[in-house]
Amino acid sequence: MAETILDFKNVCFSWKNSGRELLNLPELLVKQHDHVFLQGPSGSGKSTLLALVGGILVSESGTLKVLGTEIKSLSSSARDSFRVDHIGFIFQLFNLLPYLSIEENVILPLSFSKIRSKRAGRTKIDQVKEAHRLLKALGLGEQLAEKSPVTELSVGQQQRVAAARALIGNPELIIADEPTSALDADLRHSFLDLLFSECKKAGSTLLFVSHDSSLSELFKRKISMDEINNKVN
Repeated sequence: MAETILDFKNVCFSWKNSGRELLNLPELLVKQHDHVFLQGPSGSGKSTLLALVGGILVSESGTLKVLGTEIKSLSSSARDSFRVDHIGFIFQLFNLLPYLSIEENVILPLSFSKIRSKRAGRTKIDQVKEAHRLLKALGLGEQLAEKSPVTELSVGQQQRVAAARALIGNPELIIADEPTSALDADLRHSFLDLLFSECKKAGSTLLFVSHDSSLSELFKRKISMDEINNKVN
């Protein structure tokens, strides 16, 4: 039986003193190896949901378990450690560090997580080899060989570096937050093919968040925030 990766029950969140409810989620269940497309317009609660999963925000009520762990039961520092150990994020703006090389950007999470560091390889050399494997699998072998600065990469290439960084060390959950918004249709589809392939190799569950409904056809499971979020407007 597949392990439960995300388990939301009666999760509510609103900013203190605002009186405006941002998220009211009766139930959401995501199983291991699922590839889930989460769709919703601006203001639908997507960003709030991701922040709750990552432990950046804490729900006011209900239960939110990630890999069986109740997130709000952890201290702030424990939530930070849990996030880097078990979740790989691909951000909309990529958040690559311009003063690090392509390789150094990819292996950066291993500096903060013993769990992912061990999974990536027993030695630093093994970990670098794994970073190179990911980069080559994602079509960046030439840029890696040429030691291209990340600041000179195209948007699509930077996106793939960010994907390799999220995937290294086989985190159980990959969260992709609008990562294709700056790409044309052909690049979006090719990137998703590569992402699906690498998630499958790593055994990672994928939660892909976008407002672009044209991408939903590539996913077996689709979730609309408007359907699952019962917030009071």
